[in-house]
Amino acid sequence: MKFLISGFEPFGGDAVNPTGALMEALAHEVIEGAVLKTVLLPVNFDECADMLIAEMQVFQPDIVIACGLAKGRTAITPERIAINVKDIPPGSYADNQGQRPVDEPIAAGSPDGLFSTLPIRAMVNDMTAAGIPATVSNTAGTYICNNTMYRILDYIRLQQLPVRAGFVHFPASTEMAVQAPSVPSLPLPVMLDALRSIIRTVMSETETNKQMNKQMNK
Repeated sequence: MKFLISGFEPFGGDAVNPTGALMEALAHEVIEGAVLKTVLLPVNFDECADMLIAEMQVFQPDIVIACGLAKGRTAITPERIAINVKDIPPGSYADNQGQRPVDEPIAAGSPDGLFSTLPIRAMVNDMTAAGIPATVSNTAGTYICNNTMYRILDYIRLQQLPVRAGFVHFPASTEMAVQAPSVPSLPLPVMLDALRSIIRTVMSETETNKQMNKQMNK
């Protein structure tokens, strides 16, 4: 099963982004049954999704898992839904090109929201069973992460691709918390364990669904 997994470069004044470090670590991982390809995305509206879609066109994945930083969250949070808006409220940081969209649609004429097609509940259950803090999130925000998730799901919808996709937010890393001790954080090895768990859960759930479909079509 082919997995395309993305992380982001640093943004918002931080020197690091744990999802970038996760992509570096995952590039050396071997998970039985999975072919892994990682990509590091810029924190720029639309350019991020354009790059990920271009990688999809070349790699032809079965699964796309986009990963991003949600500084301030205390758990790993698979996102349930992406909404068709890009909006930076007053006082929030711009993207890395200085863009500050307000109330703009991501894709005019496309649905107001698109749901993840990853098995998010099973992912959370398996991470929790492994002692990793995780919960389903019902908002991916209106920044780059939501922008990326929405564009990928809309591309899959429009092209009618047999690809499952979604987004997972990760907390700050312990390295980041050294500079800001009040920020909730998790060690990078724990986040890497979570990503391994997510990949295995997605493979297991996808294979189960395939077997069920075969039985129903007999």
